[in-house]
Amino acid sequence: MDTTLQDPLVGQLLDGRYRVDARVAVGGMATVYRAVDIRLDRVLALKVMHPSLATDATFVERFIREAKSVARLSHPNVVGVFDQGADGAYVYLAMEYVAGCTLRDVLRERGALRPRAALDILEPVLAALGAAHRAGFVHRDMKPENVLIGDDGRVKVADFGLVRAVGSATQTTGAVLGTVSYLAPEQIEHGTADTRADVYACGVVLYEMLTGGKPHTGDTPAQVLYQHLNTDVPAPSAAVPGLALELDELVAGATARNADVRPYDAVDLLARTREARAALSDEQLDLVPPQARQEGAAGPGAPSEDPTSVIPRVPSERTSRLGLPPEPVPAAHATPGLPPAPRAGRAPLLSRGPLLVVAAVLLILGIGTGVWYINSGQFTRVPAVLGQTEAEATKRLADAGLDVGATDRAFSEVYERGTVMDTDPAPGERIRGNGSVKLTLSRGPEVVKVPHLKGKPLAEAKKLLEQEGLATGVVTNTFSRSVPQGAVIGSDPEPGTERAPDSAIALVVSKGAPIDVPDVTGESVADATSTLQEAGLTVRVATERIDSPEDAGTIAAQSLAEGSRAAKGDTITLTVSKGPKMVAVPDVVGATVDEARAELEGAGFEVKVEKSFPYLGNTVAEQSVDGGSTAAEGSTITITIKGL
Repeated sequence: MDTTLQDPLVGQLLDGRYRVDARVAVGGMATVYRAVDIRLDRVLALKVMHPSLATDATFVERFIREAKSVARLSHPNVVGVFDQGADGAYVYLAMEYVAGCTLRDVLRERGALRPRAALDILEPVLAALGAAHRAGFVHRDMKPENVLIGDDGRVKVADFGLVRAVGSATQTTGAVLGTVSYLAPEQIEHGTADTRADVYACGVVLYEMLTGGKPHTGDTPAQVLYQHLNTDVPAPSAAVPGLALELDELVAGATARNADVRPYDAVDLLARTREARAALSDEQLDLVPPQARQEGAAGPGAPSEDPTSVIPRVPSERTSRLGLPPEPVPAAHATPGLPPAPRAGRAPLLSRGPLLVVAAVLLILGIGTGVWYINSGQFTRVPAVLGQTEAEATKRLADAGLDVGATDRAFSEVYERGTVMDTDPAPGERIRGNGSVKLTLSRGPEVVKVPHLKGKPLAEAKKLLEQEGLATGVVTNTFSRSVPQGAVIGSDPEPGTERAPDSAIALVVSKGAPIDVPDVTGESVADATSTLQEAGLTVRVATERIDSPEDAGTIAAQSLAEGSRAAKGDTITLTVSKGPKMVAVPDVVGATVDEARAELEGAGFEVKVEKSFPYLGNTVAEQSVDGGSTAAEGSTITITIKGL
């Protein structure tokens, strides 16, 4: 039976734009649909949060964070996000639709891959993560389920739902996120994750592609976590004999338990991966792994670490599904909140501190659910009105038999101005049937007024902008006779202007009163230096000297010409003369005037012609500097034309 027929969204038009055609995958946090954007007439994927979670502002903000984060990444190996929005209880992301399968599907069907195929998949994954890392993001949930392989062979990284900015909010709060088989030791032990956590996960994925199995296995998540903390990832060649040493070293470097030893980010690991590939022969790249799987390796049909319910299809259509697995669904075989008891003959798994970490992980994975009851008839649940206008929310509450109590307003970077950003009681909570709900309406992003900065030193102005929640933009320097050098003349926008937090404010900074640069060519080095320093300028003498008409040892050139404007303290570079360049003088006696002039000028001399009266001839009788001797380049040679 086609279960998509039972989905209320299939066949509907979401947000007046997206026609939902089929359900693709279902997980604990969201459902993925294939849809058509009727405005642009293109197929895309809709990731729709479960309505029960859409009442939770934390989940909504996480959804929106995913959209904003990925939308900033323009890379061919990253699944693109086109749009984000809400339609009633449905909060969604409109995403690129990738017809194909996930790397998890490939590993289930084929087991271990040839090294060439593994590297062909790993390199575009690292390219995508490298773009994210250099843009300031950490994925934090890299695993085969999040690697999509299109029918055209393109590889894309998906599901940036756990993405965080590097250097901010990278520490989890009371929980360890990500999938246990790919968690870096520091994520487990300290709850922190930077670019090196993604590198570790990629090393585990590479191991899995090369061997067909995970490096750390166990009957419970706690056992896997213990191995991450206490056991190095084994060499792939131990499971697949014949694998090249370079591949062992690549995996070992990426999965080092000490984060400081790993490649710094995916760009670094990509460079090492390409070096390793270049060192391998065709025979090593095309090594066929043995068909028999190692004990504990994931065989065909083995469950994913992050299971996603995929709508059944005929095999030929299986690879057309979009592999964007949502959050892990609850496991049903563990005691709620408690790690498993150690098996006989094994050392105790974890000390008391890590036990708390394991308990947090088990809670994240959804192990254990409480059962509670409500007294139907006396209470009603607060409907989901987040993101709705005040009028829409009031009507929906009234339809549920509830009144709107007091309203409040607050700043929000997530909810549009005038929409509901919070309720008291919260959406989904029980309230008596005749109760009232307090609404908090969004004032939109908090605005900051540009402070007065004129006359403040640049460093102080930058600090003041930071304290006000603003950023320093382009700094332009200009001359000013009224504002001291190094102090701010003005800002753009002007003081008092309202701007959103983190907006860049351009500054104009004073270079002080202008100094007219004097001409010091022809002066001695000492005199020229003294003249410029008295004007308030700094002097630098070039080490190399040049030929010039100026006398040797005097100034031949200066970096700022006479009349130029400079600021106090600016540096003027002086170049010292080697004296004029000496050039051989051609012998032009007996030549015509035109011939003599052309030859002398071609050698670099000025030419002066003198004639005697009566003038009837046209040949040179004398020249002021004898031919064959030398004279300063640019000097004047006089030629004499005598009469009869």
